[in-house]
Amino acid sequence: MKKFSKCLALTLATAASLSLVSSCQPAEVVNVFNWGEYIDEDLNAEFTKQTGIVVNYKTYTTNEMLYSTMKSGGASYDVIIPSDYMVARMIEEDMLLPLDFTNIPNYNDIDPSKKGLLYDPDNEYSVPYTWGIVGLIYDASTTSEAPDSWTALFDKQYAGNILMFDNPRDAFAIALAVLGYGLNTTNESEIREAYALLKEQRPLVQAYVMDQVFDKMGGGEAVVAPYYVGDYFLMREDNPNLGVVIPKETTNTFVDAMCIPKSAKNKTAAEQYINFMCSTDSGYRNAIAVGYSTPLVSVYEKLKANDELEDICYPDDETMARLEVFINLPPETRKLYDELWAELMIDN
Repeated sequence: MKKFSKCLALTLATAASLSLVSSCQPAEVVNVFNWGEYIDEDLNAEFTKQTGIVVNYKTYTTNEMLYSTMKSGGASYDVIIPSDYMVARMIEEDMLLPLDFTNIPNYNDIDPSKKGLLYDPDNEYSVPYTWGIVGLIYDASTTSEAPDSWTALFDKQYAGNILMFDNPRDAFAIALAVLGYGLNTTNESEIREAYALLKEQRPLVQAYVMDQVFDKMGGGEAVVAPYYVGDYFLMREDNPNLGVVIPKETTNTFVDAMCIPKSAKNKTAAEQYINFMCSTDSGYRNAIAVGYSTPLVSVYEKLKANDELEDICYPDDETMARLEVFINLPPETRKLYDELWAELMIDN
């Protein structure tokens, strides 16, 4: 179990967490690596209050950034939160530890529909954190009508006011959807056709973004953008003119899951943290704060009882049936994506 003096812990933990730790005693630490804007920030301090374990919390912007960080071995984290297809890749490459579910009793509250999924069929390595959908966000004050298609991102009337994902998997998925192809295609000609569409779009794009989308859409600097529906609600707090739709073609639906990498130094604390995040109180506070769909049955029921469910976050079965889950693509397809994305970004 890793121990640190308070002086070193100051470089590792949030001020809120450290205020709850004795100034003289060494602090046990759990290192957590998560997406940006993806937690009720008070929960880490609450975990420290309940357990005495300081949370060293850092963020990344894409699954690929998470993967390269973990693969390089340059950093050690105890809890990571990759998306489904990246969980599958990490399992395949022996990068994750099996979980001891006796230390995660709150796992019993996970919706059965979010268990036994393709990325972790035997429920050995992951616990769902949230799930969600990629949507099309638009500024209603500058659009004549609400768009209903990904083609809005390729429309010349929005030239200079279009934002696009700054990662190949999500960007190519949108182009593939416009072309009527599956989001998990391994057909090289289809992928190259999607690349040609993205290249045609490029002069229209104001910026390729990840977390920068919050400032740009929230500040009224762009008109249309693809992003995760849960984050739309945070943007809308800054810009009430924003709307969001699930495009008519298809889009990605995903599960982000808590995992413990093989390089973890404190597995016991990691499982404590995962269990804490799966409690009804933590799950409810997190769902309200981040806007994403909850995999916890008790939290869903509490949101429903309080009339706090957003319909777009919990679509009907007909809508869900036309959405697609990303799978872990073969190495040769991932390489093609990377090569084409690098070509697209050369002059960016």
